[in-house]
Amino acid sequence: MTLVLNEEQLMLRDAAAGFLADRASVAQLRALRDRGDETGYDPATWREMVEMGWAGIAIDEAYGGLGYGYTGLGVVLEQAGRHLSASPLESTVLVGATVLGQLASQGQKEAWLPAVAAGERIVTLALQERRHHAPLETAMKATRVDDHYLLDGSKCLVLDAHVADAFIVIARTGGHHSDHHGLAAFLVEAGSEGVHVERRSFVDSRNMGVVVFRDVRVPGSHCLGAPGEAWPGLERALDIINIGLSAMLLGVATEAFERTVAYLQERKQFGRVIGSFQGLQHRAAILFAELELARSIVLDGLRAIDAGEDLGLCASAAKAKLCEVAELATNEGIQLHGGIGMTDEHEIGFFIKRARVLQHLFGDSHYHLDRFAALSGF
Repeated sequence: MTLVLNEEQLMLRDAAAGFLADRASVAQLRALRDRGDETGYDPATWREMVEMGWAGIAIDEAYGGLGYGYTGLGVVLEQAGRHLSASPLESTVLVGATVLGQLASQGQKEAWLPAVAAGERIVTLALQERRHHAPLETAMKATRVDDHYLLDGSKCLVLDAHVADAFIVIARTGGHHSDHHGLAAFLVEAGSEGVHVERRSFVDSRNMGVVVFRDVRVPGSHCLGAPGEAWPGLERALDIINIGLSAMLLGVATEAFERTVAYLQERKQFGRVIGSFQGLQHRAAILFAELELARSIVLDGLRAIDAGEDLGLCASAAKAKLCEVAELATNEGIQLHGGIGMTDEHEIGFFIKRARVLQHLFGDSHYHLDRFAALSGF
């Protein structure tokens, strides 16, 4: 098995790199942050991404997408990570559409996925209830009343919550705390009575929100799949999401590394560029080797998604590894830039902030190392 991109994927990578460098760069993220932009991204830029097919890149052609697979989406996500591009690509395309694809019935997919692929709807996942990722510890209740459900509870760390048109809400119709059985997914319109969204910001200047549901009435037809049987599909969706986040972390780490190497080649001390110092060369060489290993594990994970293979081990391996490599790359970026790396005027600081958020989303390295061990029988 050769873990390299084919010609079409390389062309997609180069096209994505060129577009994002021009239209959704670190400079644009800084501008959004500095003016306190409430949307959190440029709608015109997002529309251009949609017109290029990115919103439907991993959605099947039967539902209005390109059917290009998750390897193609991963290529775009890596470039989005490199440029710190702000858009609903993460919340809606990677997360929302993936959960719909794994849990929704055919009729529900026909109703929602074409709208996502066309950029007409923003759908995000409302899963987390605590600071740390623990999907089985969902406590939010969904109570059956005649032909509908009443949802009561709250969710935190909901990506792009304030601009979402709908939420995929994970709640319990039965079972006890930490049970696999009893979890259900409901599609809830953002404007439904009893839904309250509080916009907040991550440290990387991206938007998230706390969403409170107070006796929200949801038709039974809005339950994705069989009530109480959402876990198998949700678990696979989370594996796909974590591999996608690993691709973004790869982009963040690679860009941080390349910027740092460029700085080592221009900064002078004692009459010599500091990149000529053997100690710094060793640090750069170690990081380069780690990035090559990281690239292979991400490509293997993306290939496994498209091949329909079991994802548990490779998803947790990829996320754990990329969390560690991105932390190393961004830490080294700050340290090797010296004092200037600590200033807001220099862009390297944006990369460490973005890496820390991506590391935390849907399970950090500790969570995934523990899960990898458990799945391996330890």
